[in-house]
Amino acid sequence: MDKISKKDLEELLNLKRKQKKRGRFSKFIVTLVILLNVAFTAAVLYVYLQVGSEPSTLVGAWFAFTTGELWMLSSIKKKKIKEDNNEY
Repeated sequence: MDKISKKDLEELLNLKRKQKKRGRFSKFIVTLVILLNVAFTAAVLYVYLQVGSEPSTLVGAWFAFTTGELWMLSSIKKKKIKEDNNEY
């Protein structure tokens, strides 16, 4: 088995750290969107209990927006994965 030099090992570890950091932003955005959807749903339910009617246009627009954001984020991720696979 080939021996790996200390420099090569450090480069490999640095590359692995960069790959871990790469996915943090998208994970943060997905978590944020889920939390915002939960908060929005709770707010709409509260308004519904107080007023007695549902803001259906606002609900539709909100969930269309958040779904679109997640869809675009996944498209970007798929494109990056495809580009990484084409390099090798």
